[in-house]
Amino acid sequence: MSDYRTILFATDFSESSDHAFEHAFALTRKFSARLLMLHVINEPVDLRGFYVPHISFDKLEEEIEAGAHKMMEHFCATHIKDYANVETFIVPGIPYDEIIRKAIETDSDLIVIGTHGRTGIDHMLFGSTAEKVVRKSTIPVLTIRTGD
Repeated sequence: MSDYRTILFATDFSESSDHAFEHAFALTRKFSARLLMLHVINEPVDLRGFYVPHISFDKLEEEIEAGAHKMMEHFCATHIKDYANVETFIVPGIPYDEIIRKAIETDSDLIVIGTHGRTGIDHMLFGSTAEKVVRKSTIPVLTIRTGD
Protein backbone atom coordinates (compact mmCIF):
# COMPACT_ATOMS: atom_id res chain seq x y z
CA MET A 1 0.00 0.00 0.00
CA SER A 2 1.22 3.48 -0.84
CA ASP A 3 1.74 6.18 1.71
CA TYR A 4 -1.07 8.64 1.30
CA ARG A 5 -0.15 12.27 1.93
CA THR A 6 -3.40 13.80 0.65
CA ILE A 7 -6.79 12.07 0.57
CA LEU A 8 -9.74 13.66 -1.19
CA PHE A 9 -13.11 12.61 0.20
CA ALA A 10 -16.10 13.50 -1.95
CA THR A 11 -19.44 13.77 -0.18
CA ASP A 12 -23.04 14.36 -1.12
CA PHE A 13 -24.01 14.21 2.58
CA SER A 14 -25.93 10.97 2.03
CA GLU A 15 -25.84 7.85 4.17
CA SER A 16 -23.43 6.21 1.72
CA SER A 17 -21.11 9.21 2.05
CA ASP A 18 -21.20 8.92 5.85
CA HIS A 19 -20.24 5.26 5.55
CA ALA A 20 -17.41 6.04 3.09
CA PHE A 21 -16.14 8.80 5.38
CA GLU A 22 -15.34 6.27 8.10
CA HIS A 23 -12.90 4.59 5.69
CA ALA A 24 -11.45 7.87 4.41
CA PHE A 25 -10.90 9.16 7.93
CA ALA A 26 -9.32 5.89 9.10
CA LEU A 27 -6.82 6.06 6.22
CA THR A 28 -6.22 9.74 6.87
CA ARG A 29 -5.32 9.07 10.51
CA LYS A 30 -3.26 5.97 9.69
CA PHE A 31 -1.04 7.95 7.30
CA SER A 32 -1.27 11.31 9.11
CA ALA A 33 -2.48 12.62 5.77
CA ARG A 34 -4.14 15.85 4.76
CA LEU A 35 -7.90 15.30 4.38
CA LEU A 36 -9.71 17.27 1.72
CA MET A 37 -13.48 17.22 1.94
CA LEU A 38 -15.32 18.15 -1.25
CA HIS A 39 -18.99 18.69 -1.94
CA VAL A 40 -20.04 19.50 -5.49
CA ILE A 41 -23.24 21.45 -5.97
CA ASN A 42 -24.72 19.90 -9.05
CA GLU A 43 -25.32 22.67 -11.56
CA PRO A 44 -29.02 23.48 -11.31
CA VAL A 45 -31.20 23.71 -14.36
CA ASP A 46 -31.35 27.29 -15.60
CA LEU A 47 -34.97 28.34 -15.12
CA ARG A 48 -34.56 31.96 -16.22
CA GLY A 49 -36.69 31.45 -19.33
CA PHE A 50 -39.63 30.13 -17.32
CA TYR A 51 -41.99 31.74 -14.88
CA VAL A 52 -40.95 30.71 -11.38
CA PRO A 53 -42.88 32.76 -8.85
CA HIS A 54 -41.00 34.65 -6.14
CA ILE A 55 -37.64 33.03 -6.85
CA SER A 56 -34.55 34.79 -8.17
CA PHE A 57 -32.22 32.32 -9.88
CA ASP A 58 -29.15 34.07 -8.44
CA LYS A 59 -30.73 34.06 -4.96
CA LEU A 60 -31.53 30.35 -5.32
CA GLU A 61 -27.88 29.58 -6.15
CA GLU A 62 -26.73 31.62 -3.14
CA GLU A 63 -29.14 29.77 -0.83
CA ILE A 64 -28.05 26.38 -2.15
CA GLU A 65 -24.39 27.28 -1.59
CA ALA A 66 -25.08 28.65 1.91
CA GLY A 67 -26.97 25.45 2.77
CA ALA A 68 -24.07 23.32 1.50
CA HIS A 69 -21.61 25.28 3.66
CA LYS A 70 -23.82 24.73 6.73
CA MET A 71 -24.06 21.02 5.98
CA MET A 72 -20.28 20.79 5.61
CA GLU A 73 -19.72 22.67 8.88
CA HIS A 74 -22.16 20.38 10.68
CA PHE A 75 -20.59 17.27 9.16
CA CYS A 76 -17.10 18.35 10.21
CA ALA A 77 -18.25 19.34 13.71
CA THR A 78 -19.84 15.94 14.31
CA HIS A 79 -17.33 13.67 12.53
CA ILE A 80 -13.95 15.37 12.87
CA LYS A 81 -13.19 16.27 16.42
CA ASP A 82 -9.48 16.88 16.90
CA TYR A 83 -7.94 16.26 13.48
CA ALA A 84 -6.48 19.58 12.31
CA ASN A 85 -5.18 18.77 8.83
CA VAL A 86 -8.54 19.16 7.08
CA GLU A 87 -9.67 21.47 4.30
CA THR A 88 -13.18 21.76 2.93
CA PHE A 89 -14.38 22.80 -0.51
CA ILE A 90 -17.82 23.55 -1.89
CA VAL A 91 -17.81 23.95 -5.66
CA PRO A 92 -20.49 24.11 -8.35
CA GLY A 93 -20.32 21.89 -11.40
CA ILE A 94 -20.69 18.37 -12.68
CA PRO A 95 -19.77 16.16 -9.72
CA TYR A 96 -17.43 13.65 -11.36
CA ASP A 97 -15.59 16.38 -13.31
CA GLU A 98 -15.11 18.55 -10.23
CA ILE A 99 -13.99 15.63 -8.05
CA ILE A 100 -11.29 14.68 -10.55
CA ARG A 101 -10.32 18.33 -11.14
CA LYS A 102 -9.93 19.01 -7.39
CA ALA A 103 -7.92 15.80 -6.88
CA ILE A 104 -5.49 16.80 -9.63
CA GLU A 105 -5.33 20.43 -8.50
CA THR A 106 -4.47 19.42 -4.92
CA ASP A 107 -2.07 16.62 -5.89
CA SER A 108 -4.22 14.07 -4.05
CA ASP A 109 -2.94 10.51 -3.73
CA LEU A 110 -6.36 8.91 -3.31
CA ILE A 111 -10.02 9.73 -3.91
CA VAL A 112 -12.56 8.16 -1.56
CA ILE A 113 -16.22 8.18 -2.55
CA GLY A 114 -19.35 6.34 -1.48
CA THR A 115 -21.61 4.58 -3.92
CA HIS A 116 -25.32 4.00 -3.64
CA GLY A 117 -25.20 0.68 -5.48
CA ARG A 118 -27.99 1.55 -7.90
CA THR A 119 -28.78 -1.13 -10.45
CA GLY A 120 -31.08 -1.62 -13.39
CA ILE A 121 -33.20 1.29 -14.54
CA ASP A 122 -32.06 3.58 -11.67
CA HIS A 123 -28.45 3.13 -12.74
CA MET A 124 -29.34 3.68 -16.39
CA LEU A 125 -31.32 6.85 -15.68
CA PHE A 126 -29.16 8.44 -13.00
CA GLY A 127 -25.76 6.95 -13.70
CA SER A 128 -23.16 6.84 -11.03
CA THR A 129 -20.83 9.64 -10.05
CA ALA A 130 -18.54 7.09 -8.40
CA GLU A 131 -18.44 4.97 -11.54
CA LYS A 132 -17.55 7.97 -13.70
CA VAL A 133 -14.81 9.00 -11.28
CA VAL A 134 -13.37 5.47 -11.36
CA ARG A 135 -13.46 5.33 -15.17
CA LYS A 136 -12.02 8.81 -15.81
CA SER A 137 -9.59 9.43 -12.94
CA THR A 138 -5.86 8.88 -13.27
CA ILE A 139 -5.67 9.04 -9.46
CA PRO A 140 -6.55 5.86 -7.51
CA VAL A 141 -10.17 5.75 -6.34
CA LEU A 142 -11.54 3.84 -3.37
CA THR A 143 -15.29 3.32 -3.61
CA ILE A 144 -17.24 2.27 -0.55
CA ARG A 145 -20.65 0.75 -1.06
CA THR A 146 -23.33 1.21 1.59
CA GLY A 147 -24.21 -2.03 3.30
CA ASP A 148 -27.90 -1.86 2.35
